[in-house]
Amino acid sequence: MSYLVVGISHRSADINVLERVALDADAATKLALAVKHTPAVAESAVIATCNRTEVYATVDRFHAGMDEVTAILSDVTGVPLLDLAEHLYVHFEEGSVAHLFQVAVGLDSMVVGESQILGQVKETLRVGQDLETIGSDLNALFQHALRVGKRARTETGIDSAGRSVVSAGLEAVGGFEGRRALIVGAGSMASLAAQTLINGGAKSVTIANRNYDRAVALTDRIGGTPVPLADVPDALRDADLIVSCTGARGVVLTEEMIRNASDGRPLGVLDVALPRDVAPEAARIPGVTLVTLADLAGTAGGSEADIDEVRRIVGEETGAFEATRRAASVAPTVVALRTMATELVDSELARLDRRLPGLDEQQRHEVARTIRRVVDKLLHNPTVRVKELGGDPGGPTYADALRELFALDQATVDAVTAVKSPEDTSKTPADARHGGGEQA
Repeated sequence: MSYLVVGISHRSADINVLERVALDADAATKLALAVKHTPAVAESAVIATCNRTEVYATVDRFHAGMDEVTAILSDVTGVPLLDLAEHLYVHFEEGSVAHLFQVAVGLDSMVVGESQILGQVKETLRVGQDLETIGSDLNALFQHALRVGKRARTETGIDSAGRSVVSAGLEAVGGFEGRRALIVGAGSMASLAAQTLINGGAKSVTIANRNYDRAVALTDRIGGTPVPLADVPDALRDADLIVSCTGARGVVLTEEMIRNASDGRPLGVLDVALPRDVAPEAARIPGVTLVTLADLAGTAGGSEADIDEVRRIVGEETGAFEATRRAASVAPTVVALRTMATELVDSELARLDRRLPGLDEQQRHEVARTIRRVVDKLLHNPTVRVKELGGDPGGPTYADALRELFALDQATVDAVTAVKSPEDTSKTPADARHGGGEQA
């Protein structure tokens, strides 16, 4: 099986297109399950955030897998394939590995180096394991990606500024210390915004949400004052900073609502929802500063030296992961060869017993030990060398040669990988469930 990534992000499409393909949790689940059950796909996972929708899959055929994934992506998002195709990017095999590692370390984020995406990669893994769309191959890839993300943050200052889409956006609207803030929404992005505002010295924080109980729960956990969504017009007039981050499919804050609340006074509006919550026309209102996700693309969270070092780490880890994969692909051939040798020795010893029934137990034992020792010595060097060479780019060809030289049946080799180890079902802790920079 080979790795395949089909995706769309802020790097390949503008916000108008991203709005059309944005997926909530239910839609992301539907996409992962639909992809998993196509003929060319064995495993699947979906990373869906405020600025990316990506399908990760293991496929037995590149073109068939790509065609099936893109068709399902079009069906689930409702965007015609012709409209979608020009904005999609595709990665295969090592390119897929490198891409996920770049995502996990924050190199591919809207705010370069932000750390929230690592939590979202964890959540994608958890959901895929729960849905059983992720098996041993994608589990190995995502687990390694999480280790790469942690390594990048441990060994470099890529996220030392602690920046996220929220913090970068708040800076862009003029900061927040001493301001009266209204947050519309109560999800992971709203939680991050509330924490940032309260810790950063906002004068007051009010949280409005369609589900009032969720607003109450968020304020109980972090602080602030909850209000029902119906009270937003009044809350707007009391605020000089607005952060909107709901999961609504249409405009939540209209131009009229913002105009009535502003009345010509300075008002900062940060819209980090996808689809957008705030009517774009609000940007034309005197005194209003509107910042959207599109305005934040390319913001850096670390120094150029840190970014360069993270790129080096991604390259190194991609090479290491691929070497491990190549070595693992050789192992079944080695196991199959030794299995064949054992069966051959057992067969010959049984034949010897029939021809020389007079041998006593010690003689039989000595003969068996001698034969097995000879076979082990004959196989030792070629199998050790194949394992050593397996991690090299051309390593798998040595396994092919071994199969040809010893006439190993491919079905026997494949059978070695049919039984999965208990480690294949390992899961990440439940505390991975958090969002932020790339809103889940």
